[in-house]
Amino acid sequence: MKISQAVWSFMAIVLLTGCMYPEEELQKNQIPNDMQLEMVQEAVSQYKNDHNGQLPIKNRDMDTDIFIKYPVDFKKLKQSGYLTTTPGNSYEQGGLYQYVIIRPETEATVKIVDLRQSEKLREINFQLEIYRNEHIYPPFGEEVAAGVYKIDIKKLGLEQRPVVQSPYTNQNLPIYMDTDGQLVIDYRKDLYKVIKEKEHNYQAGDDIRYLLADHYPFVPAYSLPYTLQDGEPVFHTYSENEKNQKKS
Repeated sequence: MKISQAVWSFMAIVLLTGCMYPEEELQKNQIPNDMQLEMVQEAVSQYKNDHNGQLPIKNRDMDTDIFIKYPVDFKKLKQSGYLTTTPGNSYEQGGLYQYVIIRPETEATVKIVDLRQSEKLREINFQLEIYRNEHIYPPFGEEVAAGVYKIDIKKLGLEQRPVVQSPYTNQNLPIYMDTDGQLVIDYRKDLYKVIKEKEHNYQAGDDIRYLLADHYPFVPAYSLPYTLQDGEPVFHTYSENEKNQKKS
C-alpha cells in the first residue's frame, strides 16, 4: 500500500515550509500538530490493514504502563513505504513527544506522550535511587488513597512537593508513589474537569483515564487507573484477583 495523496500533499508542505521558515518550523516542532498526528494515524491504519492486524510498534515489557506500552516504530513505517519522514515534533527527531498507540486490539489510535513529564520523573527517580541504595523502603509520606502515597520530601531532600505540568490544562499535577515505590502522576484534576465538561458513558468500575485520551491528543502516561465514585474521579483499587487477570 502506497502513501495517499493527502499524506503526500502534507509532506510537500512540510518540506517547503521547512526550507522557507526553519526557525518558525523548529518552534512548531515543540507543540502538538494535528496534521502530523493524522499522518501517522493513517500510516498506522494502513500498515495494520496490510499486515493482518499487526502493528508497527517497538517491543516493551508486559508490565509497562498501558499508555506508553505501544510506541510507534517509525523505522518500520518508513521501510515499508507508509511514511517518508518522521514527524518533526517526535522524540526521534528531537521533539517533545513520543507517538504511541492505544487500544491496539481495536481502533489502534495514535496519540502522544509529553516527554517533559518523563524528564521530570527521571529527575526524581534519580534521587529515589540514591535514597533506596541507603534505605530499605521508599520515602513514603501520607497515604492519599489505598496504595498511593505522597513522597516524604524531607527524606528525599526536596524543597517542594514534586509536580508536573498537565498537557491538558497546564495546571500542576502531583507526583505520588505506589506501593512498589514507583512514581505516578495524579490526573484527578484533569479528569474532574473533563467529566464535568464532556458527555460520556463511563460508569463506576470503568477505567476513566481513556476519557482524557478520547478528547485530547495526549495520553495520561505514568498513571494509575481511576474510576467514578459519586460522579467524581477516584483511584481504582483492584483486588488481587483483578490484578492477576489484568496481567494475564
